[in-house]
Amino acid sequence: MHELSFLLLVNIPTGKQKILYYNLEKPARWEMEYGQKQNIWPELTGKHKCAIVIKIRKRGIVMRKILVVIDMQKDFIDGALGTKEAQAIVRNVVRKIGRYEAKDIYATRDTHMENYLETSEGKHLPVPHCIEGTPGWELHEEIANALKGAVIINKPTFGSIVLADLLQEENDREELEIELVGLCTDICVVSNALLLKAAMPEIGISVDASCCAGVTPESHEAALTTMKMCQIEII
Repeated sequence: MHELSFLLLVNIPTGKQKILYYNLEKPARWEMEYGQKQNIWPELTGKHKCAIVIKIRKRGIVMRKILVVIDMQKDFIDGALGTKEAQAIVRNVVRKIGRYEAKDIYATRDTHMENYLETSEGKHLPVPHCIEGTPGWELHEEIANALKGAVIINKPTFGSIVLADLLQEENDREELEIELVGLCTDICVVSNALLLKAAMPEIGISVDASCCAGVTPESHEAALTTMKMCQIEII
């Protein structure tokens, strides 16, 4: 059975405002903010008004499913940091994108400037890559064609706070489920998966392992284990 519930700020006869939880399946049952249940349905008739609807939660109802495609760029596939494992997932990712509408797809591009080697990341990984405007920064051709109409976010580091903020805003309007795919499993995929989980701990977040590749096969598997331990579903 579907559950539809919401929180209300209610004026009751004492003149005080109380935050209450209302479950439509049990219309005479209200729950206090701190979990103390009481039946106050009679108090909410007549002149007593519900002031503000604070939040709507839906459970058991089909959620909007979002696909996040992480850093499917030339430098990570067959360029400066490319691997045969990254090349092998391109068709899988294209097929995955094809299962979603463009309005439900967000994609990121790792984006660095000419001073990359002077940055913290550049000092730890002294391999210039994904420099904005260069061929290696561009999305793989097949991926770019599949992503037409999707939201593209440039990010200067592993995880994108902008992505998390945008999806949190979407989730405030309509509860989401989020699936992630892309590169690299052990760097940017795991970073964004954990950012999204921290921002929205109650929603379903999954990663399709067949649409991801790591720096090495071993680090790919290690990242999948890390995400699974953090309650991200691995499919």
